Amino acid sequence: MNTEMIRTGKEYIDSLRGRKLEVWLFGERVDEPVDHPMIRPSVNAVAATYDLAEANPELATAVSPFTGERINRFLHIAGSREDVVMQNKMQRRLGQLTGTCFQRCVGMDAFNSLHSVTFEIDEAHGTPYHQRFVDFVTFAQTRGYVIGGAMTDVKGDRGKPPHAQADPDLYVHVTRRSEDGVWISGAKAHQTGCINSHWLVVMPTLRLGEADRDYAIVGALPVDAEGITYVYGRQSCDTRSMEEGDVDVGNARYGGQEAMVIFKDVFIPNEYIFMDGEYDFAAMLVERFTCYHRRSYVCKSGVGDVLIGAAAAIADYNGVEKASHIRDKLVEMTHQNETIYSTGIAASYQSQRMKSGVWQCDDMIANVCKHHVTKMPYELARLAQDLAGGLVVTLPSQQDLDHDELGPLLEKYLQGRRGVSTEARVRILRLIENMTLGRNAVGYLTESMHGAGSPQAQRVQIARQAQLEFKKQLARALAGIPVEDADLSGEDLVDYMARVFQPE
Repeated sequence: MNTEMIRTGKEYIDSLRGRKLEVWLFGERVDEPVDHPMIRPSVNAVAATYDLAEANPELATAVSPFTGERINRFLHIAGSREDVVMQNKMQRRLGQLTGTCFQRCVGMDAFNSLHSVTFEIDEAHGTPYHQRFVDFVTFAQTRGYVIGGAMTDVKGDRGKPPHAQADPDLYVHVTRRSEDGVWISGAKAHQTGCINSHWLVVMPTLRLGEADRDYAIVGALPVDAEGITYVYGRQSCDTRSMEEGDVDVGNARYGGQEAMVIFKDVFIPNEYIFMDGEYDFAAMLVERFTCYHRRSYVCKSGVGDVLIGAAAAIADYNGVEKASHIRDKLVEMTHQNETIYSTGIAASYQSQRMKSGVWQCDDMIANVCKHHVTKMPYELARLAQDLAGGLVVTLPSQQDLDHDELGPLLEKYLQGRRGVSTEARVRILRLIENMTLGRNAVGYLTESMHGAGSPQAQRVQIARQAQLEFKKQLARALAGIPVEDADLSGEDLVDYMARVFQPE
């Protein structure tokens, strides 16, 4: 594996070659994933994270406190509120540039959440995890690696905890230990960008009890470690990338990636173990990771910018861009898209410094952000399809458009307003199809629903932090009703204002 720091998209793509991963797709072993036409668009999307860092270092890089060197922001431990905010600004820009998932947010959020959690485990148990973790972060930064996070277990019977499953491998767990490390087995589902990563960080997926001690494992391992199998996930219209031409794909250059990762007695040496049996800290890790990751869904506002642009373009090409109802729908799309971004970046601006020195975003607003994301992209997609018209799902193929006899006829009958080529109109329609029905609808719609926890997970966290007793106290005080000590939430108005409206 490359020992020099990876800085450019080309260097990144070159670093993925020759790794001999066990990757399966359509029941066949993939010899070189980088060159597979279904996989390559996802590789290009990750490469864009490097190219943005080269083109705009203020946005997409930071100076590491560990190496003193400028590194990709996806590998940076947030040392200030501004660092957390800049993550969001970078994510929106990458969504705009790729129109899809660029697959590095899980690793970034895992790094930042583990920084505080390992520190607090050590504080409670005298373990050596935090320094091990900092050493690993430093190693990843000096190489410029892509770090993937592996959290979502396949879960089996959702009504039973890990230790009570009929098959213990339905949650990743430790199968045996030695003086040098541990072996793990199990599987992780829906793993974004795992094949495009250099290392994976395995984490528990839910709150654990004492009987689940063997499932409380956090460790890092290279993606080409012995015993790992990757089964590539299907996406809607994904085989279009294997056809001749690029029109029907919609977004031929960029795409997302999810795969199932199967671990069969995979060894993790001690130096890369950051939790082993501390089940009482599993919930803390899950909650802190999801806090970061739920406000990371501001990336969908960048993708939304592309979809709004496509909807405005097709209205223009159809000659109706000045109609009041068209403009009103574009306003509604913009309003919803900016709501996603606003709540995400508000969570980042209200970050708090943790004991370890990392800054953690506001949990309540992060969950509000993600809850909006479970709904609003679907409405943006509906409005985009509304503006696109029926052709978005009935267009002839590129082969028909290129046909010697059919092509001129389709050129004539698929034209829009004067001055706009038929090809341009078709390409925009295919992009809208790609983002609302096709390959990149995976990342923009379904992942928006289920990624970082499905809607009920956010509602649980919002309910926990609703401060209803405190708010009742405020209402009683203003209504002139005596407030009894038993009703107090433990946080008076002065403390509340100091927490929410922090001085810079």
